[in-house]
Amino acid sequence: MVIHMQSCTLFKDEKKNNKQVDLGSGLTLELVGGLGKQAKRLILFKQGVMVKTVDQSDRTAKRLFVVEAIELGAGKSDLAMALAMSRQTIHNWMETKEYFGIEGLTQGYNSGQSKSRRKQREIHQEKLACGNKSALVAAIRAKDRQDREFRQLKFDFTCTKETELSINPEEQAFAEEHDWEKTRYAGIFTYLIPLIQKWDWLHLVMRYFGGAYKIFMVFILMAAANIGSIEQLKNIRGREAGLVLGIRRIASKPKVWEWFYSAAQLEVSQFLLVDYFRHQIRSGLVGLWLWFYDGHLLPYTGKHQVRSAYNTQRRMPVPGRTNMVACDSSGRIVDFEIQEGKGDLRAHIVASGKKWANVVPVQPVRVFDREGSGCEFFANLVKEKIPFVTWEKHADANKLAALEATLFTSEFSFNDKQYGVFEEEKTLVVASQPDTPLRLRRIFVWNKTSKRRASGLAWTGNLKMSTQECAQAILCRWGASENTFKHLKDRHPFHYHPGFKLVESERQDIANPEIKKKMNRIVVIKDALQKLYKKLASAKDVLKKDGTPRQNSIKERLESSIAEQEQLLATAQEEKKILPERVDVSDLENYKSIKRIDDEGKYLFDFVTSSVWNARKQMVDWLRPHCAEENELVDLFYAITNCHGWIKSTKTEVTVRLEPLQQPRRRHAQELLCRKLTNLGARTPTGKWLLIEVGEEPITTVQKK
Repeated sequence: MVIHMQSCTLFKDEKKNNKQVDLGSGLTLELVGGLGKQAKRLILFKQGVMVKTVDQSDRTAKRLFVVEAIELGAGKSDLAMALAMSRQTIHNWMETKEYFGIEGLTQGYNSGQSKSRRKQREIHQEKLACGNKSALVAAIRAKDRQDREFRQLKFDFTCTKETELSINPEEQAFAEEHDWEKTRYAGIFTYLIPLIQKWDWLHLVMRYFGGAYKIFMVFILMAAANIGSIEQLKNIRGREAGLVLGIRRIASKPKVWEWFYSAAQLEVSQFLLVDYFRHQIRSGLVGLWLWFYDGHLLPYTGKHQVRSAYNTQRRMPVPGRTNMVACDSSGRIVDFEIQEGKGDLRAHIVASGKKWANVVPVQPVRVFDREGSGCEFFANLVKEKIPFVTWEKHADANKLAALEATLFTSEFSFNDKQYGVFEEEKTLVVASQPDTPLRLRRIFVWNKTSKRRASGLAWTGNLKMSTQECAQAILCRWGASENTFKHLKDRHPFHYHPGFKLVESERQDIANPEIKKKMNRIVVIKDALQKLYKKLASAKDVLKKDGTPRQNSIKERLESSIAEQEQLLATAQEEKKILPERVDVSDLENYKSIKRIDDEGKYLFDFVTSSVWNARKQMVDWLRPHCAEENELVDLFYAITNCHGWIKSTKTEVTVRLEPLQQPRRRHAQELLCRKLTNLGARTPTGKWLLIEVGEEPITTVQKK
């Protein structure tokens, strides 16, 4: 009883120096007897209930305590700040436990060195992992990465036909046989036929993912019908949509997520995209003359800290990623890459040139906007023999306006506007090669309709590309002509990211915040100096009777203040120069680790989105000769794809019949497009023919009876 009262008295005295820290997820850490490393004891509470306590002097128990707190949901940065330790140290402890277990964690960094367990270590030395645990963890992760890449390389498009053939026959696409059944999603079938026949799309997906191909059929429905997320599939008639997609029915939401994760966990999206884009290029499904590059914002609105991309409309950085996309002159997607944060357009263009150098017969002309402007970048493109056309950055508007109208000798009409062009040579001096000047073509463009002038730069190598063609290349995808991603965003769920997941970013560096503080300090000093300079200019000399300057006059005091401020300015500028431009966030206080959005699920969904978009472009081209009005063409196509209808599946063929459109001319175009699609001769992997027609409701067996 006496001991109990003494303990209570002791805890009551300690309570005065205690501090509670919120760790998130309902966890609270109480530090007894001091702050940070000075605390004698640590107590962890969950929703006000004590979970665990530890004496901080026991280093092994402290490690176990920290790891358990993180596993319960505590934030690494919050815990590191509370215990006055590095977040990286906590991360190392977590990794050590993951790879070496509790035994590896309790051994510390230098196993075999502990005197208290020396005898046991000698007995089991061969079984123990010796050395610095952080280095061992890094080596294990590198080996795992190599093994994963090796496993992914085995998913080669030309050597995995066994995967496709190993699918259960009942799970094959359109394996079910049935009589005519009504479906309100019959128009979606128009996308499947060109994808299967022209892009060899279904074979490609099955060879990579086997039975998990069903999620890609669901994604086709989402992209074609502009369904914003998997959660919105609850509004879809599962049986009717499943018949058109060949998967019997759309499963429940948990099952659809199961399909998705079974495909995403293979981590083969990059290999899938390379095979898909290579097939497009080799088959002539995309143009090889002009490739247009641009970055598109994928915003992030969550609570975690991620790198910032740039929002062009808002003209400010916002959290998110950048999707670097290449399109041909007709708007078909040639290639894309999702980059963390703002991304690097220049590096992406150079990498794309090297990536497809052995696939294209001649390097396409790269067209990009002013973001890619730069002498070093231009020299790199010339070195890699990649032709390009772009706008000239920082062109002098006054000099352009002063050009004589007679210089614009070549004239043409583009987008219902009149243009005049001429060119001259421009020489640039590159810092990396000052002895070899870079000679580019400078294209001057005069929009006579809007009375505006601009200039562009080009290097076309051995390609015979006229001045007018260079000017049209620049004008082809910007201004009034930039509509691909505007339409893509309106018609398809372009920003949707299924299976959203965040991982630790490999780039934990940020712009040094101390530099910003020094810059602000320099600005304040310069403002003060400007005020002093103005006062000094109006100050008059005060002289004694003998003509010598009077001491402690206003002018003398101003000169003294100016000298002092100039010294402060020089000191601040020198201090700013020696500061590193970027620092690691783990070395700073009150900074959380930077997360990276895992792109595997986004790549799989965007693969389907780009497939549907390119198929749409191809079918619109087939439909164009049968539509008199160009401005009605796209609406006519979407009217066809939104048609209701009926579907029938036999042993040899799958037939879809669309309800006819009401207007005779639109119905005529609908019939010709369906006839074109049927004549492609598309077949499923099991050999069933895919047919599509237009007509009235068929008479089923039940109706006959």
